[in-house]
Amino acid sequence: MIKVLDEIHTSHDIKKLDPEELERLCREIREEILATVSKTGGHLASNLGVVELTTALHYVFDFPRDKVVWDVGHQSYAHKLLTGRRDRFYTLRQYQGISGFPKREESPYDAFDSGHSGSSISSALGMAEARRLKGEAGRIIAVIGDGSMSAGLAFEGLNQAGHVDQDLIVILNDNEMSISPNVGALSSYLNRLMTGQFVNRFRHDIENFLKTLPGIGKSVLRFAKQAEESLKGFFMPGLLFEELGMKYIGPIDGHRLDYLIETFQNIKKMQGPILVHIITKKGKGYPPAEMNPDRFHGVSPFFIETGEVKGDSGKSPPAYTEVFGETLCQLAEKNERLIAITAAMQSGTGLEEFARRFPDRFYDIGIAEQHAVTFAAGLALEGMKPVVAIYSTFLQRAYDQVLQDVCLQNLPVVFALDRGGIVGEDGPTHHGLFDYSYLRHIPHLIVMVPKDENEFQHMIKTAIECPMPVAFRYPRGRGAGVERESPLHLIDIGKGEVLREGQDILLLAIGSTVYPSLFAAERLAEAGIQAAVINARFLKPLDANLLCDWAKKTGKVITVEENVLQGGFGSAVLELFQERGLSSIQVKRLGIPDTFVEHGPQALLREKYGIDEKGIFKGVMEMFEEERSESTHPSRLKPSLNRALLSPK
Repeated sequence: MIKVLDEIHTSHDIKKLDPEELERLCREIREEILATVSKTGGHLASNLGVVELTTALHYVFDFPRDKVVWDVGHQSYAHKLLTGRRDRFYTLRQYQGISGFPKREESPYDAFDSGHSGSSISSALGMAEARRLKGEAGRIIAVIGDGSMSAGLAFEGLNQAGHVDQDLIVILNDNEMSISPNVGALSSYLNRLMTGQFVNRFRHDIENFLKTLPGIGKSVLRFAKQAEESLKGFFMPGLLFEELGMKYIGPIDGHRLDYLIETFQNIKKMQGPILVHIITKKGKGYPPAEMNPDRFHGVSPFFIETGEVKGDSGKSPPAYTEVFGETLCQLAEKNERLIAITAAMQSGTGLEEFARRFPDRFYDIGIAEQHAVTFAAGLALEGMKPVVAIYSTFLQRAYDQVLQDVCLQNLPVVFALDRGGIVGEDGPTHHGLFDYSYLRHIPHLIVMVPKDENEFQHMIKTAIECPMPVAFRYPRGRGAGVERESPLHLIDIGKGEVLREGQDILLLAIGSTVYPSLFAAERLAEAGIQAAVINARFLKPLDANLLCDWAKKTGKVITVEENVLQGGFGSAVLELFQERGLSSIQVKRLGIPDTFVEHGPQALLREKYGIDEKGIFKGVMEMFEEERSESTHPSRLKPSLNRALLSPK
């Protein structure tokens, strides 16, 4: 049998299908997503849950003239399959393949680049208002999950949407609420009825008639509206949205195509801001994901038959996230003031065990990073020791709160920045490549970066014991495989460590670039160049005396960081040398240039941007080559360096 999906090249092809073919299409989309994600990894549960919703939207609306904005964007796989990217879907999240998120440069059907939550309503409202100002037709739709509705930005957008009374459709994809068959069917029937042309025209005509009645018209109209709200409130939870000025429709069973299509067809004819409440099930159609949607939210390649992750023997070094969770639990046993806070990432930040063992001291405040930071500030003011565990890329959303509410008051809040540096296949919205730059200039804040899992656990203890604001940043993935020492001990604040001595050049590394620098130094020694290697440990404060002393010994320094070069670690070193009058020191900085890094495997991207062992070795050789080319007498160089430059290596 020919697949229906094989015949879908644009969303306009969907409109030719009959109800039976639409149901088949949904089944085939699920099969395609499951088959692909099992090989590439990606966001599975959320995408399986919106197949019918996506199909109904493309069936009813006229994309790309109409536009749909996917909040977060990690539920856009079905959308990609229906908009001409089926032949490239196997490249999902692969280097130079299609993105796991909406991307405007990838397709005209992608209306807004997304990757962080809460932005869909505001951006969609801006598009709708621009359409009005230009006199252009077309409906703008924002699809937002119930988790993203905890973001303050979402309610700021709703507030303005109700105020300006613009034609905007907001679809609330609620995958947390269970739907009773009876209540769901009745509610769906009532709302499909209430969105119909006859009912809305009748309501409009009655309102106009009541307004004409002298003396009593407004009072009767007010009473009628109150009666309508009471009736609606009995069947559906939409009073809040109605109060914000949105017409509330729902809840609708998000896996009934007939309900969705009829509702969207009716809504397409309505005016003003509308919120449609859709109930879906994460992981729909794949039992392992239905039973454990959190585990299949973002998943590595897995076996479809069992749901087990591929290539995980259990013998690998622990992930940094695991080390964080274990160490925090160990410290919490002895410190009753220690509090853990996360923003809807309990599993992702390794805090599941902490939440189980210390439920009274664990807070998942939802997707509300700004609130998380200021909430922590309040806890710290009253003598608690809050640890705010947030991915590096998401802490960007709370920059003002870090600066104003924590650091300005010098409060002892600890920031655990997971996924620092290159993250991988989730791409530019998720790489944690800016935290050095947006944190190191804030007064009072100490910033630590571990080279391995052993140093990491001691840094966590050091941060907990510190009476000032502290941030430590650690990468996605597993540790270096070193032994973890016990018991935990404190690390001297602002003290680096010399890992290798050498007189020709200084490799000044921090965090994930320390071991590649050591390996590069070994290769350089074979080539006749003796490189010293220092693990800076601290982005702020720098170990000024150590760094300057070794810079003067070698005369040449290469800084290596997994962060953008602008305002990062290398910039801090240059500032230090300038302050100490070391203008004669030759400095080369290796890091991420002025760009947004694409998606791809971590190792491949580190190689591309020259911050792995190979790139560091090359950077040193180029530095000496430049020095040689500038000299009219190469013989003036040390004999060992001449040999290095002539070496085929």
